[in-house]
Amino acid sequence: MKPQIAELLSTVVATLKSQDVIPAELEPRINVENTRDKAHGDLATNLAMMLAKPAKKNPRELAQLIVDALPASELVEKVEIAGPGFINFYLSDASTNSLIKAVLEQKEQYGRSNEGAGRKVQVEFVSANPTGPLHIGHGRGAAVGDCLCRLLDATGWDVTREFYYNDAGAQINNLALSVQARCKGLTPDDASWPEDGYRGDYIKDLADSFMAGDTVESEDQSFTGTKDADDLEAIRHFAVAYLRREQDLDLKAFAVDFDVYFLESSLYSKGKVEEAVQQLIANGHTYEDGGALWLRTTDFGDDKDRVMRKTDGGYTYFVPDVAYHLDKWQRGFEMVINEQGADHHSTITRVRAGLQGLDAGIPKGWPDYVLHQMVTVMRGGEEVKISKRAGSYVTLRDLIDEVGRDATRYFLAARKADSQLTFDIDLARSQSSDNPVYYIQYAHARVCSIFRKLAETGQAWTLEQGIESLSALTLDSEKDLIVKLGRYPEVVKNAANNREPHQIANYLKELAADFHTYYNSEKTLVDEDDVRNARLTLAEAVRQVIANGLSLLGVSAPEEM
Repeated sequence: MKPQIAELLSTVVATLKSQDVIPAELEPRINVENTRDKAHGDLATNLAMMLAKPAKKNPRELAQLIVDALPASELVEKVEIAGPGFINFYLSDASTNSLIKAVLEQKEQYGRSNEGAGRKVQVEFVSANPTGPLHIGHGRGAAVGDCLCRLLDATGWDVTREFYYNDAGAQINNLALSVQARCKGLTPDDASWPEDGYRGDYIKDLADSFMAGDTVESEDQSFTGTKDADDLEAIRHFAVAYLRREQDLDLKAFAVDFDVYFLESSLYSKGKVEEAVQQLIANGHTYEDGGALWLRTTDFGDDKDRVMRKTDGGYTYFVPDVAYHLDKWQRGFEMVINEQGADHHSTITRVRAGLQGLDAGIPKGWPDYVLHQMVTVMRGGEEVKISKRAGSYVTLRDLIDEVGRDATRYFLAARKADSQLTFDIDLARSQSSDNPVYYIQYAHARVCSIFRKLAETGQAWTLEQGIESLSALTLDSEKDLIVKLGRYPEVVKNAANNREPHQIANYLKELAADFHTYYNSEKTLVDEDDVRNARLTLAEAVRQVIANGLSLLGVSAPEEM
């Protein structure tokens, strides 16, 4: 109801201008918020306090003028002035009934908007090095990043999901040497094992596949093992393809898909890194010192200048990132969001500085970043640190196998990304009200169960019958549920704008709790036709909103549990 109330207040502002109560050139931002206490109504505005100074009037006096000028509306039962000049609105039954009707008519579209209006946004997330299975940190990035994409899509943006593969550099060399050692029969316990080599069981599986001459295919390449343990370059290509395929399978099991897979190596092979470096040199933002090439990042807010090209001729790791983001800009993305681990925090300033130094018209503060903190996995009250397959960390696949995709996705997205997360396996597996994802899904299944029971009695319900009978919803608990349903579109918009998928998780938990309380206190399938149809209609609206919200989290909405 907020847009409708804001529209009424907009009419009042025009009236006050025509009466010379406020300056004609004034364009106030009209804020309508939920009240914290329902005793003070459903919605409130501070418009009178905002306009008091330019109107040169006492806020409460101005509030009275606003209330007097409000057009009549069937949406509002009454209006009160409170405190220093707040205006509280009590919504009518007609408004709440129209809200239920909107939910059930719009169905999956309820809560969606056109805020982004088709503008292009790219979200880069996961972007794991192809050196091993995805760990739980990658899983958190996958959950948060995918939910962000779903939220942006729900608010009208044209979303591109992108995975950046770091397939160049020292870590790939270490991977190739580790696989080669396994191909030659060595184990991590041998003295000649590579010093920085990878030790998980997956290295042996990879080596066995290479020596068997297997062919592996990932999203954009395939490679066949040459069976030659001395062919390090072939081992390198095979290992990257093999682990990219494994990561692809893990992400598909997690219901995460990408539109673009971008290879770091392509930035070098296509000359994009060198082009960016030469542009920075031409623009006068670099200098030579001690045999190295430096970027004057202090000109763009960094605390010190940064080395771009080392004395050995190799580029530091942020340089290809600058070239990569220039490529993103050239692809026409108005907004770019990078969802990454908190360890990337130090690169933000220097990447942005490099982009500003290119003088390519890129806005300051571009791109945006969402950084997630680490995840601690617990079982039986003790931290779980090691996966046999990975050798040194808990993998995403471990969690999916332990608790299922739904619980894994929900738990990884349900806390603000920049807060540390404890993933309790025992809680995620439990079927109780303590487990939030189970509690929410059970609310959805409970509504489905009500309608199955209705069918078993030989009775029927139609949307038309339900809408006609909504006046039978007279309980405070029913109105509270309806008001909560009305908040959903705003929660979606705020979650998208603030890059905070956890807002959806919190909202669904509150809605499920309110519904379970209502269900346990009030019988739905009563004898009175109007009351039964009205309560069925309310329950169906709750089910629809829960299903819509779970979809934004990539979590299923089961009909039976």
